[in-house]
Amino acid sequence: MESARSNAPVPGKWLNRNVFAFGLTSFLGDFGHEMVTAVLPQFMQTIGASVAALGFIEGVSDATSSFVKLGAGFHSDRVGHRKGWVVIGYALTAIGIAVITFAFAWPLILLARVVGWLGRGIRGPLRDAMLADSVKPEDRGKAFGFHRAGDTTGAVVGPLAAFGLLSLAAAHPAVANAVIGWIPGLSLAAGWPFRVIFLLSLVPGLLSVATMAFMVREKRRAPNHEMRFWGTLRAMPQAYRSFLLAVGLFGIADFAPTLMILRATTVLEPKLGLLEAAQVAALLYTLRNAVYALASFPIGALSDRFSRTHYLAVGYGVAVVTFLGFALVVPAVWWFAIFFSLAGVFIAWEDTMEGVAVRDYVPTEIAGTAYGVLGVVNGVGDFGSSLVVGLLWAGISPAAGFLYAAIIGLSGAILMARIPDPCRHFSPN
Repeated sequence: MESARSNAPVPGKWLNRNVFAFGLTSFLGDFGHEMVTAVLPQFMQTIGASVAALGFIEGVSDATSSFVKLGAGFHSDRVGHRKGWVVIGYALTAIGIAVITFAFAWPLILLARVVGWLGRGIRGPLRDAMLADSVKPEDRGKAFGFHRAGDTTGAVVGPLAAFGLLSLAAAHPAVANAVIGWIPGLSLAAGWPFRVIFLLSLVPGLLSVATMAFMVREKRRAPNHEMRFWGTLRAMPQAYRSFLLAVGLFGIADFAPTLMILRATTVLEPKLGLLEAAQVAALLYTLRNAVYALASFPIGALSDRFSRTHYLAVGYGVAVVTFLGFALVVPAVWWFAIFFSLAGVFIAWEDTMEGVAVRDYVPTEIAGTAYGVLGVVNGVGDFGSSLVVGLLWAGISPAAGFLYAAIIGLSGAILMARIPDPCRHFSPN
């Protein structure tokens, strides 16, 4: 495993220009994305779309993103540079989610999400590979934790902005209508307050494109046009394949967070009404993201003290408890506050540690492909989990979908705990 670590070229401080720039770019990107995510389930209700449609949209979008990650990662390894494609990825995401402004039925939402997630698929593995190469190996936990914290701080600000805009729309509809009044028919269309949010998400989205383009520096590598796709995949270490198996098993339990938002909205609506329940659900999702942001850096910084795989298995265990909480709900805001908070802890654990662990197995020359493979595994799991939870929700009951997630998630946690540490852990600095 030492060969996988010896290729990191960057000495010096871990909080360097690139690490800071990646954090800022992700903050802005998630600001725009999470503005939309926080209110998308409620918007779909206003245009008559079903829960099954929401699960289908989330699953297809995640699957599209994941398969693109593999191609983008391999291409970047072959040509020796990554930054330009990351910029394109952020641009596609910004434009894609803003297109939802014009949706009157769920197929356009599907198209918009696929375009947005196509951008996420292009940028994700390339950005992570660049981030891993921007610091020394023993500092990767800190760098990834900082990046996830920046990413998720945007995911806190975004839903708060959505909540504020919904409140503004309710109190001052003329002001909100002015934002979309220049577009014929939108001010009178169903769900027009949500459309204001979708359109305004373009502002932070385009700012994320600018920060990535002008702040991040890339040290290009010599191209390797002799690389072949299937040969590169076959070269992945067996230990990495075992790691991916556990990630994949847990992944088919790890459904989209929009289903958590919808669960809170539907349970609280009889007491609060649709608009207030939507506002509370947006705040709960903000709480989840705030916990995510606060937990990411300490989780990453502590990771070098423990076995990567055993440490990740603990995070998967937190997810299982969370899924059970959404299955066995109490119709009270405090109950959802507890389990949205746990959702923030487990996603910080999962995202940070899966990203850090990849470079424990592979060298920088194939890191883009390795991150792409991880993306495919997670995407296939996301597609299956979101679709199955949505179908079980619609066909049996909401609790059935979340219980499925808890059972499968526990299996993934047990398997991850049985996988040996890929290599010796570092001594803390």
